[in-house]
Formats: sequence, structure tokens, C-alpha cells
Amino acid sequence: MIPRWRLILSKLFLIPQRYVLGIMGLLAVCNAYTMRVCLNLAVTQMVKSSGNSSDHYDPNACPDDSEIIANGTVSSKPHAIFDWSESTQGLILSGFYYGYAVTHVPGGYLAERYGGKWTLGVGLLSTAVFTLLTPVVVKAGGATWLFILRVLQGMGEGPTMPALMIVLARWVPPHERGRQGAIVFGGAQIGNIFGSFMSGFLMAGDGDWANVFYFFGIFGIIWFVFWSLLCYSTPNTHPYISEEELTYLKEHVTSSEKSSIRDPVPWKAIVRSVPVWALLFAAVGHDWGYYTMVTDLPKYMTDVLKFNIAATGTLTAIPYLAMWISSFIFGLVCDYCVKKNWHTIKTGRIIHTTIAATGPAICIILASYAGCDRLAAVAYFIASMALMGGFYSGMKVNALDLAPNFAGSLTAMINGTSTISGIITPYLIGLLTPDSTLAEWRVAFWVCFAVLVGTNVVYIIWADGKQQWWDDVRQFGYPDDWKHGPLSKSDMDKEKSKKAEATSF
Repeated sequence: MIPRWRLILSKLFLIPQRYVLGIMGLLAVCNAYTMRVCLNLAVTQMVKSSGNSSDHYDPNACPDDSEIIANGTVSSKPHAIFDWSESTQGLILSGFYYGYAVTHVPGGYLAERYGGKWTLGVGLLSTAVFTLLTPVVVKAGGATWLFILRVLQGMGEGPTMPALMIVLARWVPPHERGRQGAIVFGGAQIGNIFGSFMSGFLMAGDGDWANVFYFFGIFGIIWFVFWSLLCYSTPNTHPYISEEELTYLKEHVTSSEKSSIRDPVPWKAIVRSVPVWALLFAAVGHDWGYYTMVTDLPKYMTDVLKFNIAATGTLTAIPYLAMWISSFIFGLVCDYCVKKNWHTIKTGRIIHTTIAATGPAICIILASYAGCDRLAAVAYFIASMALMGGFYSGMKVNALDLAPNFAGSLTAMINGTSTISGIITPYLIGLLTPDSTLAEWRVAFWVCFAVLVGTNVVYIIWADGKQQWWDDVRQFGYPDDWKHGPLSKSDMDKEKSKKAEATSF
């Protein structure tokens, strides 16, 4: 018998709870990305001067009107109080990803053991508090303290994707994953749009860069309150889900939540799985291209194309708006084609991943060769990010296909390892562009092109879209050539019993 209060609460929601979760998941990712990227734009107003030395001559330099504002006066960056080189700025921007990589696997473990709700919620809450403290910390300790704080922020956000994958694996049926993946992970683009636009808005007209961190820190805390009240780790623990939706999810969601026995994570099989390695390569390529755009596009807009800070905030946001819109289109197309049996899940993942890798790779090269033609350069960046929207219905949800029962741990391994791109790219670009010239940035973009295309080739050859045998040994059994020991808890207990019996004689 369903309690009356539960029936009343379930009637108050006009949309199914899995879509409420999707919306809150979208806002979670949005919240995570606003706190991640706000420094990328703020740093341009924190540093007194760019990396260009006074005696350096750049024949390809664009006209410098970045300091001219509407009334014809010159902005002198009144709140810029730091003298940091390009390489120092790159190291600070990469600091987030050191912490981000460290907590992926522990975050996935905690989410699988205790549920994704609090693993995700508490992690993002800690990042919000650290964001709020950023102005105080950086003014007290300079670059060193800011780097340490960014590492701590990254540690708070590390569990975000593994915990979300765990929650989605429990809530989303396979045939809805492309659409739900586009909704939830599209929050990254909303975060980039909102973060870039609001950062530019808050710093325009000689606004203090500290306001950026206060604003997004408070935004994160407000999100945590609503997440705590509305979302739950599994459908079975949700207090006011409708009986119809609960029955539907029990019938269609592939998850070991239905089993009372939790097997340990099959790491021995995961690290020997070819589709997992293919997914890892695709993730490294995606992150390399994505972090190049997210972390360094504001600097390119400011230092090379010489836009003022208000224009930089707006123009940096537009490519992410295009990516957000396109991710929905790609997600709908992928799900529709799979539902109509026009292609398999594997083929769909490969098609969309390829579009999202090769398209942006070509566009960023074209943008660099557009030179000081700002309209063309911005158009290419917009096209680049729009095509990158295919990743969310491609390799981004592939972990759910391969291992719905261990999606958190698999995502933790993939995201944690691929985050090396976020560590390398800001610092590498800082080294490649010491004077922030167009020619130096062109080299950085060619490196990005090579990584995107090369990793995509690996994914095309070895990707898969089916649940792997090691994700549910009880159902699929072991392959004939498996010689690396048992994976399920029951098989491990049997082996221990045999060894005990053997030693007793």
C-alpha cells in the first residue's frame, strides 16, 4: 500500500522524476563549469600586462582596440594587481585539473557504495565554498595560494561525472540515454555560456574581478540546497516517484541495483578491455580540444584578436551556446536512428564521435589562418564548438553502454585519466605562446588538430556499443581465453573454498 503523502507529492510533479533528475543534473554540470571557467576570463583582468614584451615586434599583430571603451577613454585595468608570466598563468589554470584527476576514482567508488546524490552534492558544495574564498586567498598568498586553492576546487569537482553516471545508470533506460546525456552534459555548455557572459558583464566598466568569484560561489550553494531536496540516488529510494514510473524503470533500466549482491569492480577485466581503451583515447582527444577552447579561448580573444573584456565575455559564450543547441540535435538524431534500427548503438557512437572530433579540428585551424578577420575567426570557433556537441551522444555516454553496473568506476577511470589533457594544455599553450602572437597560437592549434584526429582513429577501429561480459559475469560468463581469476563475489568465495579444502588435506 502506497502512503497517501507519497501519492499527493507524486501528483505535484507534472514531469517524470527521471526528467527532474535530468534538469537538476544539467544544473549540476552547469554549476561545476561556471566555477571551473570563471578564472579563465577573470585572470585577464587580474594580471597587469599581457605576456608581450615591450621590445617584441609581431608583424601579424591585430589592431589593438581592446582598451578603448564606448566613451573613448582608456581602461587601465584598475583591479589588476598581479605580475604573472604567461607560463605562470598557464600553470594556475591547469591547477584545477591536478585535483580533478585525483578524486575521480575515489568519487566513483563512493558513488557506487553510498549513492551518487551526496557524493556529487557535497563535492560541488565544497567547490562553491572554495570559489567564494578565492579573492581573499589570492590577495593573501598570490599565485602559490591560488594554485593550491584551484587544486582543492578540482578535488571537489572530481566526483561530479562518476557520480552523475552512477545516478543516470540507475535512472535512465538505454533507449533514452542519448537524449538524457545531451540534457545533462549539455549543462557544461550552459555553464560555459553563463560563466563567460556573466564574468564579462561583472568585470565590464572597470568592475572588480572579485565579484565573479562571489557570484558563482553563491550560485553553487543555492544549487546544493535544491539538489538535496529534489533528487535521490535511485528510483527505489525516491519518496514521491509515481508507481507507474517506478514500474517502468524497473522493467527497462539495466542495473545491478536489482541484485542484493554487489560484486567488486572488475579492474582486471576493465584494463584488458579493448573498447575501454578506445573510449579512453577518444576521451583524451575530446578533453584536449575542449580544454583548449574552454581554458584558452578567452586569452586568444583578448591577447590576439584584441577584444575588450565585455566583448570577450559575450563572444566566448556564443560558441558554447552553439554546442549546447547542437548537442540536443545530435542526441535526438542518434536516439531516433537507434530506435528505428537504422544503425546500431556502436555505429551511432562512432559517427557522432567522429563528427565531434574531426569537425572542430579543422575549424580551429581555419580560425587561426583567418588572422585578424575577427568575424571569420569567431565564426570558425562557433562552428567548431557546434560540431563538438556530437560528443555527448557519442563517446560521452559510451560508458553506460559498456558497463551500466560499473558506470561510475569506469567513468572515473576514463575521466580521471583523460584529465591529463586539462593539466597539460594550459601549461603547454603558455609555453608555446610566450608572446601571445598569432603565429605561436597557430602552432598550438595544430597540436590540438593532431591529437583530436589521431585519437578519433583509434576510437573508430576499436569502439563498441554493447554491454561487456565483465560488467555482469553472472549473466554472460567468462570468455574461453580468460585466465586472470574470478571477478564475481560468488566465484571468489568458491575459489577460496577450494583453496581451503586443498590445504586441509
